[in-house]
Amino acid sequence: MAGQASLILALVFGVLTLIGIPLALSITAAALAAVMLIVPLDMALFTAAQKMLASLDSFSLLAVPFFILSGVIMNSGGIAVRLVDFAKLIAGRVPGSLAQTNIAGNMLFGSISGSAIAASTSIGGVMVPMQKREGYDPGFAAAVNIASAPTGMLIPPSTAFIIYSLVAGGASIAALFLGGAVAGMIWGLGMMVLTAFVARRRGWPVAGGVSGAEALRIIGRAIPSLMLIVFIIGGIMLGIVTAVEASGIAVIYTMLLAFVIHRTMPLEALPRFLMETVHMTGTIMLLLAASAALSFAMAFTGIPAAVTSLILAISENPIIVMLIINIVLLVVGCFMDMGPAILIFTPILLPIAQKVGYDPVHFGIILVFNLAIGTITPPVGTGLFVGAGVARVRVETAVKALGPFYLLLFATLLIVTYFPALTMWLPRYFGL
Repeated sequence: MAGQASLILALVFGVLTLIGIPLALSITAAALAAVMLIVPLDMALFTAAQKMLASLDSFSLLAVPFFILSGVIMNSGGIAVRLVDFAKLIAGRVPGSLAQTNIAGNMLFGSISGSAIAASTSIGGVMVPMQKREGYDPGFAAAVNIASAPTGMLIPPSTAFIIYSLVAGGASIAALFLGGAVAGMIWGLGMMVLTAFVARRRGWPVAGGVSGAEALRIIGRAIPSLMLIVFIIGGIMLGIVTAVEASGIAVIYTMLLAFVIHRTMPLEALPRFLMETVHMTGTIMLLLAASAALSFAMAFTGIPAAVTSLILAISENPIIVMLIINIVLLVVGCFMDMGPAILIFTPILLPIAQKVGYDPVHFGIILVFNLAIGTITPPVGTGLFVGAGVARVRVETAVKALGPFYLLLFATLLIVTYFPALTMWLPRYFGL
């Protein structure tokens, strides 16, 4: 039965997706087709609708629209230049200082906005032209921007972790945020080390220093934006706020930044921000509801158990099993956006990881890390195409320059996978 259900799921989903049916409808139709192998259509429809509605009846989901609205306001709030100046203070004396600034800026802006694309365009749009003027190789400048932009998907606030928590059956969002912050820092620092090595070999210049007064001015301009990270991570770490409460604080604070403190946006822009948030939230919620129907269909027909048995029949060694899972997720990430991939593959792969002793929080970090790499890999990686467009280089040129960064990311992924203490120490320290 599981084999037939898997075949029907894959065929219906594949055909509907190829002919242009919206993803949520394709997922739901595939789930119904699989369930109808066992029960009549009316019962399948009733049960699927029940599961879809129940999946959205979660208080934790309130964090999604709030964090999205906060990111939308931040993306339009004119903070990129302030963060670029601050990033120069952090990385300005390191070999390849402009490229290092690009990396630090992407980490800061990506975490605040929650969007790799926003980081790549906002920070890269400022830094890549500067690197070109200073004699940096255009392909390498594009690669640095592209490879560092996804750190914002790991460093909180991250809607990817909120979605994973709900699909995984309630894994701690706070623990995912803290572990993801460590994983994002590891990713970014790895980029910086590699960039410093390349810059030293190629003799690229180091930026000059700034006066103490200028440094204080730059820090003062950046502090209001950086405080958002402090409020969210600090509040969760200290147990002062939950993830949902932190998301509400993020909205209020970003509105104060954009409309009162920096005054970079008129208040009349708020309805546009709200409509954009509604559109993005609606898309996520519809996908989440569809994934609930899919999860029910897979559990009802025994697909996760069959996949678990298949993989464990190859090997029960955790090292081999997690290597297989990583390969699967890397391939999936090359062809599918992060949100749908989390919704579809978490119910299949999480039970396997748990069978070999992996904590759901740790697996969530591994999952998002894999899919974040997928956003910058061909043939579908949106981050790759956006980053190449920002740098005005051919995608082939960017991919060639990204070679060393890909190797570093694959090595970092293995470290994150097989050394859980690296990413789990912070959540465990706070008892999460």
